[in-house]
Amino acid sequence: MKSQNKIERDLRILKVYALAMTLLCAILFGSIFKMIQRNKFEQIDVERINIVEKDGSLRMVLANKLRQHQGVVDGVTYEERRGKRPPGLMFFNERGDELGGLVFDGNTEEGQGGSLTFDKFRGDQTIQFIHQEDSGGNYFAGVKMNDQNMPINDLLNKQKEISKLPTKEAQDLAWKKLRDDGQLMTERLKIGRDYDKSSVIKLKDAKGKVRLELKVDANGDSKLAFLDESGRVIYSLPKDARK
Repeated sequence: MKSQNKIERDLRILKVYALAMTLLCAILFGSIFKMIQRNKFEQIDVERINIVEKDGSLRMVLANKLRQHQGVVDGVTYEERRGKRPPGLMFFNERGDELGGLVFDGNTEEGQGGSLTFDKFRGDQTIQFIHQEDSGGNYFAGVKMNDQNMPINDLLNKQKEISKLPTKEAQDLAWKKLRDDGQLMTERLKIGRDYDKSSVIKLKDAKGKVRLELKVDANGDSKLAFLDESGRVIYSLPKDARK
């Protein structure tokens, strides 16, 4: 009889133990399931978000002005830009180099605007979708495309060298030589709504000088002009269209 009572007691203990373990497993697996579920937020306040690969490589940064990424090319981070770049979204390639971004800013004293840019490999922007507005409300909205020939770190080294030249005249001559040699970033194409309310297409040479301009002004008058390297109109349609 005592043996039977002991067996019944042990069975009750096993049942309680099994029930407790079942509840514990249910709670544990429920917690794990909640942990692996995607979090959903109705609203979140944050100063910076880093998008990274599984290995931690940085691919995008969305940040305010204070926490915006300084920029990096060839492993060189531009610490002097910290806290000075506009808020927005920055893109980075597999090497970790910045390759463009979507930025915006507004200062009522100096103007405001926004742009989406893409950079040349190891260089600066080659294409830019832009709204650029001055303090008077006049604006350009459109697309710009640039020549970008010198790697940006080489350009920064040149800038340091030129800044050490003894006179401003010598510095200006050094910059002019780089520009004439096609080493500096040069605007080659401009399409959009210009500051004078005209719609315009400007094609420029390697030195950034307008050589062909197609324009419809605010009054609806159309003009096509071919220019020489000095900016003089050499042929136009209609014939009397002159700058």
